[in-house]
Amino acid sequence: MNMQFQAPILGQKNHTERSVFRPENMLRESRRQKSLSKTQVPRVCVLDPDGDLALALQKDGRATKCEGWACYHTVMNEFAHEGLTFGIIGNAVGAAFSVLLAEQAFASGCELLISISSAGQIVPAAKAPYFILIDRALRDEGTSYHYLPPARYVAANAGLIKPVAASLQATKLQVLTGASWTTDAPFRETATAIAAARAEGILAVEMEAAALYAFAEACAKKIICFAQITNQMGQIQGDFEKGEGNGAQEALSLLVIAARAALMVG
Repeated sequence: MNMQFQAPILGQKNHTERSVFRPENMLRESRRQKSLSKTQVPRVCVLDPDGDLALALQKDGRATKCEGWACYHTVMNEFAHEGLTFGIIGNAVGAAFSVLLAEQAFASGCELLISISSAGQIVPAAKAPYFILIDRALRDEGTSYHYLPPARYVAANAGLIKPVAASLQATKLQVLTGASWTTDAPFRETATAIAAARAEGILAVEMEAAALYAFAEACAKKIICFAQITNQMGQIQGDFEKGEGNGAQEALSLLVIAARAALMVG
């Protein structure tokens, strides 16, 4: 074995060097090609990997297309709830894709990004479905290593997490705060890997948080990641349930509380 080998994902990285390829430039060309005006997206944007909330809003006639979103790959819809306006992107699955969209959202006027990802239960802390406010994420994916030097975990911004957690404690929503395991390979969640994560006190496994938090730290952006515990990796009959109305009403309440608390942070 070549002991000098270094995985490419860890090599040739200067984390303080500006990227040549910029989201602003891609959006500029997309606007040109699509004849779009430069209109900003809502201050608060939501990534909805499952797409269930985005679909529910569309079915209820509450979501309209955001004309300021020039992304090549997705559609952003706008909706209002309890005095706040949100932009939402459905089916934003995985570390790389979520950060691709986050970069473009902040380049388009977003000030706060919230991700709500369906997740697998690692530590059985409560009866599903329930939410976890992710305060740190195990970096078992690739994207985060392009933003931050190697480390086992990446932490959320404590200045955001603390007021959001405090606001949620005063509600009837079932929300725990703790660590998640972010993986690029959900169908490689082996018994060995699950046991190791459980031994570290990790509450959930999902696919986006580590990358989003690494981008947030590297680029000084406001990002909050939630995991909605909906399953035990398909090991039981009747898994992947989100509750009444597919969890849409609870997700909306969560978004409003989190957004109001986070927007107050300077």
